Order: sequence, then C-alpha cells, then structure tokens
Amino acid sequence: MEEKIKYKEVEEKKKNKYIPIVVLCVFGAFFLGCFITLMTSHIVKRITTDEKVVKTTVKEESDLKNAIKKVYNSTVYIEVEAEQQSFFGTNTVQGSGSGFVYKKDDKNGYIITNHHVISGAKKITVTYINGTEVEASLVGSDEYADIAILKVDAKTIQDVAELGSSSEAELGDSIFTIGAPLGKEYMGSVTKGILSGKNRMVRVELSSGSYLMEAIQIDAAINSGNSGGALCNIKGQVIGVTSSKLVGDGVESMGFAIPIDTVNSIISDLESGKKIERPYVGVQVADINNSFGLQYYSNIKIGSDVKFGAIIGYIESGKPADKAGLKVGDVVVSMDGEKIEDSSHFRYNLYKHRVGDKIKIKYYRENKMDETTISLTEAIK
Repeated sequence: MEEKIKYKEVEEKKKNKYIPIVVLCVFGAFFLGCFITLMTSHIVKRITTDEKVVKTTVKEESDLKNAIKKVYNSTVYIEVEAEQQSFFGTNTVQGSGSGFVYKKDDKNGYIITNHHVISGAKKITVTYINGTEVEASLVGSDEYADIAILKVDAKTIQDVAELGSSSEAELGDSIFTIGAPLGKEYMGSVTKGILSGKNRMVRVELSSGSYLMEAIQIDAAINSGNSGGALCNIKGQVIGVTSSKLVGDGVESMGFAIPIDTVNSIISDLESGKKIERPYVGVQVADINNSFGLQYYSNIKIGSDVKFGAIIGYIESGKPADKAGLKVGDVVVSMDGEKIEDSSHFRYNLYKHRVGDKIKIKYYRENKMDETTISLTEAIK
C-alpha cells in the first residue's frame, strides 16, 4: 500500500515538473506569433507605402509632362532691335526675351511679354518653337507693371496658352517656366520647382526712379532671356509672367514673376492701346537715409525721431499735393493707413489708386504729426 502511494507521488512530481516547460513553450509561441505578425504587418505596410510613393511620383511626372505639352507650343522667343543715343551718335542695339501667345482672333494673335524686353524697340521679331519667324508689332505697354502686348498674324499661331489664377495658387504648389535663357539657342527651355512665396515686394529701377512691384517668388532656375516667359501651374495654366531674378553673392534659386491677376487687371486697356492712367500729385520724394543730402543741398532738416517715410524734396505749385497743403520738408509716413517706408513705397501705394480717388496722408512737419487729404485729379502725362 505504501509503495502505491509513493509511486503516485512520484508520478505527480513528474507531471508537475513539465508544467513550467509547457507554460514557457506556450508563452514563447505566443510572443513568436506576435513578432511574426508585427514584422509581416510592417513589411506589408512598407510595400504598400513604397507602391503609393511610386504611383504618386509617376502621376506627378505624368501631370507635369502633360502640363508642359499643353503650353509649350504657345511660347515664343522675342528679338528686338532698338536705337540708342550715345556720345558718338545713334547706335542700333539688340535685345531678347521670352513671351507666350494668350489670345487669338480671326486676324491676330496676341503675345504677352515684359515691357523692359521691348522698350525702345524699332523692330520686333518673334520666333515660334518650330523655328518660324514673324515680325510683331507693339499694341500696348506699361513700364510700372512691366507688361507689354504684341500682335502677330493669326495664321502663324501654333497654339494658345490658358490663363489661370495667381490668387488661387498656394505655397508649395508645383510650378514650371518656359523661356529662352541666354538667347535663341536655348529657347523652349523648361525649369521646374515650387511656389516659394506670394505678395513679395521687389524693388526695381525704372527711368523715373525706384519702384516696388508685387511678385510671386519661385525657386525654379531663371536666367537672362527668361524675362516675359510663362510661369505655369501643374495644370498647364499660366499664373505669372517671369520678370526678374534676384542676383547677388550667396543668393540662389530666387526668381520672381508678375502675378497673372495683375496682368489681367490692365490687359484690356493695353489691348486697346490705351495708356494706363496713374495719378500725378506734383511732388518729388526722397528716402530718409538721404536726409543729410537734403539738408546740405536744400536745407531740409529731419528730426532724429523720424525713422521712416518719404521726404518731399520738391512740390509743384497748383498740383494736388500743393492744394492739399503739403510742403517741402514734410515726411509722409502713411497713405490711407498703409505705412510708407521710403520713396519706393510712396510711389507703389500712390499708383494703386486711380485718378479721381481721394487719399488720406499722414506726415511729419517740424517733428509734429499732421494729416491731410489729397484729391487725385490729375494723371501722369
């Protein structure tokens, strides 16, 4: 009897001995299963993600190629012959740029380019992508917007570009340009990038002095000869006109274009040959940092607490500014609530208004702030 009890105890001890091993095996199998599931899920997810990236990249490339095809044949190379006066007499000079056909009717095709591309031109020659050359005539041009409209025979037109909306464009949007960097040899060159900035204020030098232009900033490469070319979105719509490139030591991939919405606001007047009317107030203005020169030559003294603004250095008798009570030495610091940093800001804000408008001016006179209203009754002649 005792032997049976001892045998049973031995058997139970043997069974109990294997329980930890069984439990360990169960837990091991569980964790191994979890690890395999996790790794499988990660691999599947990675494969799926890689497939999505590949599909997205392929789609973007396809969209870009289709967009380029859509606008490519509307782009042109523009060559200009102009007369330039010098000490030795009159010389013929040549210039070039880019443009694009944006409109066509039964008789004519119309091309947009920059004003500075055709300024002073006596002869304008347009070359299409297929190599066909035709003579173009100037329809209308505006120095401040830096836009010009050319006209060619409608029968020569290959294609017409579609105009989009610059206001609907967003930061990071894919964009591309088409133009003729460095001349005819490279006409039809395409560069791509993203929209880097909107509503940028770019200072340019005009015949009448420095001026501010509102521009779109891009990182697509542009060079001399790209001026006047099309800036397009991924749909192949023109959203801007390439106008200039910021150049300087250590500066790269900063290009600028005139928003197409700005172009649309004046295009009907340019097509009809009308001059864009901008208000004339009868003053000459200078920057605060030129106060020493003004004091030396004109005895104009500016208070040390005046840090910004446009100084009136000359005022024409009987003109709108004179009638509003402004005087030589006044420092204009605000126009209709907009801060005036310098003379360029003064012109930019003034030219946003139309003849017939009234504007409120805040200015310093002898270190005291004052205010007046100018009636814009005259236009620049």
